[in-house]
Amino acid sequence: MFVGHFALGFAAKRATPRTSLAVLFAAAQLADLLWPVLLAVGLEQVRLEPGNTAFTPLDFVSYPYSHSLALLAVWGVALAAIVRPKPDRTALILGLLVVSHWLLDWITHRPDMPLYPGSARYGLGLWNSVPATMTIELAMFAIGVWIYAASTRAGDGVGRWAFVAFVALLVLVYVGNALGSPPPTVTAIWITALAGAAILIAWSWWFDRHRTAAVSA
Repeated sequence: MFVGHFALGFAAKRATPRTSLAVLFAAAQLADLLWPVLLAVGLEQVRLEPGNTAFTPLDFVSYPYSHSLALLAVWGVALAAIVRPKPDRTALILGLLVVSHWLLDWITHRPDMPLYPGSARYGLGLWNSVPATMTIELAMFAIGVWIYAASTRAGDGVGRWAFVAFVALLVLVYVGNALGSPPPTVTAIWITALAGAAILIAWSWWFDRHRTAAVSA
């Protein structure tokens, strides 16, 4: 998934309104923040294989440290402890967001999601249908955006229009990735992933600072 992970980050703002949206996104996307780094240093592997599934040309050969259920639980505890040293509801939400990445990817991926390094791999294969994938994921995204918009109020033009532009960009990138050409090389994949993540997280931090909570924590 892509925008489906952002959907959960947006929705979580209602449950923890004082937490920056950038932190919520980082939690929901932590697996995909770790993955390009581990790919770049050779600890994980991906292969370009057009036709691997209908939705993506990527064959996720090995990513046990960034995408296994057990390691995501560890990363979730670590992130929660860093952001909220004293355990509370926000820490729990952050940990659950990290682990949610495995569940959403298990729904969409073919059987390539490990429970732990070296385990059998699982996946329901939603990516075998482009229409079904896009319908479900865009519906999730719309709901998440609606929850965020209903839970916050724009304080100025940045809070309003930078938010709208962010949502529009995510949809355009998602549709472009789904319908566009495969990336040229594996190197291009991890460079684009790192650069894109940095831009999106910084952007979300920016507009979220210009919005205030409309609900109490």
